[in-house]
Amino acid sequence: MRPEISAELSELDSTLTTIEKILNPEELSDRVRELEAQAADPGLWDNPDHAQQVTSELSHVQAELRKVTELRQRLDDLPIMYELSEEEGDDTSLVDEELADLRAGIEALEVKTMLSGEYDAREAVINIRSGAGGVDAADWAEMLMRMYVRWAEKHGHKVDVYDISYAEEAGIKSATFVVHGDYMYGQLSVEQGAHRLVRISPFDNQGRRQTSFAEVEVLPVVEQVDSIDIPDSEVRVDVYRSSGPGGQSVNTTDSAVRLTHIPTGIVVTCQNEKSQIQNKASAMRVLQAKLLEKKRQEERAEMDALGAGGNASWGNQMRSYVLHPYQMVKDLRTNYEVNDPSKVLDGDIDGLLEAGIRWRMAQQQES
Repeated sequence: MRPEISAELSELDSTLTTIEKILNPEELSDRVRELEAQAADPGLWDNPDHAQQVTSELSHVQAELRKVTELRQRLDDLPIMYELSEEEGDDTSLVDEELADLRAGIEALEVKTMLSGEYDAREAVINIRSGAGGVDAADWAEMLMRMYVRWAEKHGHKVDVYDISYAEEAGIKSATFVVHGDYMYGQLSVEQGAHRLVRISPFDNQGRRQTSFAEVEVLPVVEQVDSIDIPDSEVRVDVYRSSGPGGQSVNTTDSAVRLTHIPTGIVVTCQNEKSQIQNKASAMRVLQAKLLEKKRQEERAEMDALGAGGNASWGNQMRSYVLHPYQMVKDLRTNYEVNDPSKVLDGDIDGLLEAGIRWRMAQQQES
């Protein structure tokens, strides 16, 4: 076996061993057995909410156990595959490809072990708002929404759009949607901040370069265990007719809902569901998520004031997407660069997410 291959296999073994210490496959196996026993209980679905939690956790733990077990097996098999190829004089390019794929899998799992925050395992609510830049900014906000939806689709995560406010000429003023799946908040929370686009404007008949901005806000989905109680007296409910680009998606009844939290002035709208009741429930979930985030920010600010915190908020303008005069996407916090913006805008953001998560972990360790 080539010395460089042997060194890389040794490094991957060390990394995977560290991951196994964190995830603890034996504990995962025990938890799978416990959850399987609960799932087999005939009375489980007497409480649908509890049943949903059990089946969801079972699916997640099984996937985690399967992933770490398969990676260990593949890593143990690689030295044998190299030895057989070299003994028989075969080309090792296929084994090299397996090594590269295995390295990517171990690195991705390593990043996931960094998601240990209080809300990291939650699903994510994403709010996108167009900023400075007029019609280009509205178009840019819609491009960002498509980027996140495409990323979710590629990874098999369902997306529910709660609300879209369309701009007059093109694009959107704002959008709110939920990305379902375990650890969506932990992964996507590094996307929070201002995203800057530089390009030749398709809306400028003189073909001039335009800089536009859109703001991305990422919130954890609120669960029943969260202590966010909103008295009815603190919420004003307005109903109105849904609006949109036309077609069957536009309701002909006053089913869209706008909630205003009177003490804070936070406004949330939802018009995606068919009924007013469903829209109100969805809007309430988003409002709870916003209030939970506000509570977290206040607690973090209080800790910072006492000298216990470090870098409480990081970088408002966090990433630049340049389409002209050159092609590049650069994260301004991590300095991670991609020279193919079209792939990024089509949802290929895993590298950016991993770099952001590693950067956040380093920031937390420093503080």
